[in-house]
Formats: sequence, structure tokens, C-alpha cells
Amino acid sequence: MADDLRVSVQTPTPPVTPPPRASGHRDGGTGRGRRRPDRDLTVRMAAAVLSGLLLFLAFPPVDVGVVAFVALIPLLWAWRDAGPGRAAALGFLTGFVFMGTLCSWVWYFGAIAFVPFLILQALYFAAAGAIVGGLARLGVRSVWVTAAAWTLLEAVRGRWPLGGFAWGDIGDAMHDLGLVRTVAGVGGVALVSFVVVLVNGLLLDAGLELTRRRRHQLLLTAGGLVLVVALVAVAPLSRSDIHATGSLRFALLQGNDQDRYLTQAEIDAGYLTRKHFALADKLRGRYDLIVFPESALETDPEHDPALRARIVALAAKHHSAVLVNAVIPAPGHPGRFYNADRWYDADGTLQGTYAKRHLVPFGEYLPFRSALSWIPQTDQLKLDFLPGSSRRLFTVAGHRVANIICFENAFGEQVRPFVRSGAEMIVVNTNNRSYRRSANAAQHVALSQMRAAELGRPVLHASISGITAVIDDHGAAHQQTSLFHDATVTGSVSTTAGRTWYLRFGDWVMWGSALTVLGALGYGLARRRRAS
Repeated sequence: MADDLRVSVQTPTPPVTPPPRASGHRDGGTGRGRRRPDRDLTVRMAAAVLSGLLLFLAFPPVDVGVVAFVALIPLLWAWRDAGPGRAAALGFLTGFVFMGTLCSWVWYFGAIAFVPFLILQALYFAAAGAIVGGLARLGVRSVWVTAAAWTLLEAVRGRWPLGGFAWGDIGDAMHDLGLVRTVAGVGGVALVSFVVVLVNGLLLDAGLELTRRRRHQLLLTAGGLVLVVALVAVAPLSRSDIHATGSLRFALLQGNDQDRYLTQAEIDAGYLTRKHFALADKLRGRYDLIVFPESALETDPEHDPALRARIVALAAKHHSAVLVNAVIPAPGHPGRFYNADRWYDADGTLQGTYAKRHLVPFGEYLPFRSALSWIPQTDQLKLDFLPGSSRRLFTVAGHRVANIICFENAFGEQVRPFVRSGAEMIVVNTNNRSYRRSANAAQHVALSQMRAAELGRPVLHASISGITAVIDDHGAAHQQTSLFHDATVTGSVSTTAGRTWYLRFGDWVMWGSALTVLGALGYGLARRRRAS
């Protein structure tokens, strides 16, 4: 109560002119309430764009994979001290630039497909930024958590929605860097992505600690880099169980040299079928497997006796199994079809059929067709394929072989069960013709390389218009063809057995990343409660 009765007598003082406000606040000294340009935000946005462009350089067509180890430094710098909203916006900008340049081939389907696609993909980069910025607000700042958040969002992007889009994972940039690629055998491409993002963060921290001369923090950062080097050094041990089981002699046919859509007259005349059998007629000697790529046949051999007779004759001539692709009726579903591969034994009998299980949305089926019917471009996709329901292996000269069709090779969790069931080799037959002379075909081969490195199995990557390639069980690509040139790739490939660590333990990196992010969130919230 005594304080309430005090009377303070003060001598008037002259008014003090307030200092000019910093850029980005209202007024800015003008008295008009305007917002001056936020130079800091502009610099951060430029850094986010730079990261998107550098990531693009790490992938085909430029394909300088080592750039990926520094590509994220500008973005990670821009995320420092940024709240979740700003970090999300910066991540979105990086994702938009990166995916827009990497997947520029989506433009062949028009702006109606390209723009929504980019927005959806960029949202995952934004989500990673929101996680990093949100944890920073809780006092949790760690390059290890940042790498976990990035890896987790890549895993989600490759699974949801509509089966996901597993293209542009930063680990895939290592497809031609043999030693780093070996890390995929430990924990899949997810672990490679984690390592690359972690190196970016550690290098940024090292640079900042050098300028601040904080020896203790610098030593911790150096210790993190040493751990990364140690992981890469021991990664070959993940292949210690992989061993050769024999060899298969193969012939891969690439018979579409037309960099355009075929005319209806050409389709009616069986242009692609004739071209591929013309290549097959030039083969000499014995083979264990002859592969026709996706879309090489215009009709189903089981419903075209003349075509089936040609396949039987080809198999008999070379004592070889023959793989062909066709659109086939789906039993029990009148008017519906599968995108399927038929496998014929050397004696001409049908060994079995594999129907593609992971279909491409908006490419092999149209989601929400009734709701999107008002868009004229949807008329181009008149046929909705049905997904296959089962996996199976095929036997070629006593060896068990897995069959993957086109886009399916982008998903490690889709291919891994085939190898766990005993596959000694993987065949990917594909049709990338719609993407013309873009980098799509080279990026697709890179995915097959990473599957080989993950699983320790060779991959025959057979494309109708290129790029066709032979990939050994270490993930190195050989005998790559050019786009839109008729070619026949022949040779011998060693089949393998045994299990890599990734093959044994699966997606442990994804789950570990999720637990790391949740643990960091829980720690941050507990820390805030204690502080309050």
C-alpha cells in the first residue's frame, strides 16, 4: 500500500529522437507505414534457389554427383535462425527449382500436369524446412536431426500420395560414385541421402566455427566428418555375403529410332514389332535370355497365333528364353487390361506372366477420372490399367530372375521382396519414348544402378528407345546405348546370391529417421516446459 501513495516528481527532459528502424520493419523512418525490402530474406531466397540449381547439377543430364555434397549448404545456411514458416517457404523454393529442372520432361504432358506436379513435390521440401525451423524454435539445432528430417520426407514423398514419386532422392546422385554408392548396401538409398545431407551440414558448421574460432565445436564437427568417412570405409563389408552363382548370356533389343509419336498407320502395320524382330533375326549363336522392351509388341502373343509362332521360332533358334511385353486382358475384369510381361521358355512354352504392380498415376491410369473429366488433356489417357496382384520369379538356365517393368525400379521397397525370395538377377524393361531426348532415360538408368548397389544383384535395363544398359551387382553401368538408335546389346552377366545388410534389414534408416525427429520434438517440448 505504501508504494501506491508515493509521488514521483520528475524534471521534464527534452524529447529523444528514436534511432532509424531496421530494414523490414514498418515506417523505416518515413512515417508512412511502408515496409522496406527485407534484404536478409532476399539473400536467403537467393540461397534457396542456388541450392535447387546445384542439386540439379548433381543429377543427369549434367551429372556431377560430387556437387551434391555442397549443394544444400546455401539452403541449410538460409534455414539457420529461420522459424518454421520462413524455413518452409525457403524449402519450397529449393524444391520447386530442383524438381522443375530435374523433371522438366514432365512438361511434355503440358502445364496442366507440370505445375501441380511441381507444387506437390516442392511441398515435401517445405515440410522438411518446417520441421527444421520448428525444432529450432524449441532450441533443437543439430545437423544430424536435419539429415533425419530430410531423409524422412524423401521416404514419405516416395510412398504418398498415389504410391509416391521416388525420383530425385539426393542419394541417387551417387549412382556413378562407386565407393559412396556402396553405402546403399548398408541402408539403401535412404542412408546415402542421410550421409550426403549430413556432410552438407557438417561442412557448413565447420565453416562457421572456423570464423568464430570455437575450437570445441569445431572438433565435434570434425568428429562427425570422421564418422562419415568411417561409414563409407566399412560399407563394402555389407556385401561380404554376396557371391557369384554362375552367368547368363543375354541379348537386349532396342528397336525404336523414331523421336516422335508413331502414326496410326505405322501402329496398324506393326512397326515396332517388325523393327524388334528384325533386330532379333540378326542374332547369332546361343543365348539364355532375349529381352524385348516394354511396348515392343502391338498385340498379345497369347491372342495372336502368328506372333506367338515367331516367338517360339526365335526361342528354338537360339535355345533361349524370351521375354516380351504386351497389353493383355485382365481375367475376370471385362474391358480392363494389364501392362504385362510374358516369359517363354526355350521350348516355346509360356512359363508365366508378370503384370506390373506399381502403376504410374496419370500415365497408366487416371485417378479421380470422373472429377477430372472437365480437363481436355485427360482424353489422351483412354485406358486405365489394372495393377498386378502378385510377385513371381522366372527360371532362366537354372537361375531365378526377377522382372520389373519401367517405373517400378524407382522403389527399393518394391524390388527388395523379389530378391529376398531368391532372385539372382533383375530385368527392367521400359519405354521412355514419351520423354523424347530429355534426361529422363539417364535418370532412369541411375535408379537401376542404385537398386543393384542396394541388393547386390546385376540388372539388365532394356529400353525401347534407349538408354539400354548392363549394370553389374556393384551398380556400375556398362554398354549404355544412345537414345533413338536401333541397337542390340549382347554379352554375359554374372548372377549372384547372398544378402546385403539392406536386403536383410530393410528400411531401418527411414524408421530411424522418424524416431530421431520424434525424439528431437519430444526433447524440445520437454525443454520448453522446464524453462517455463
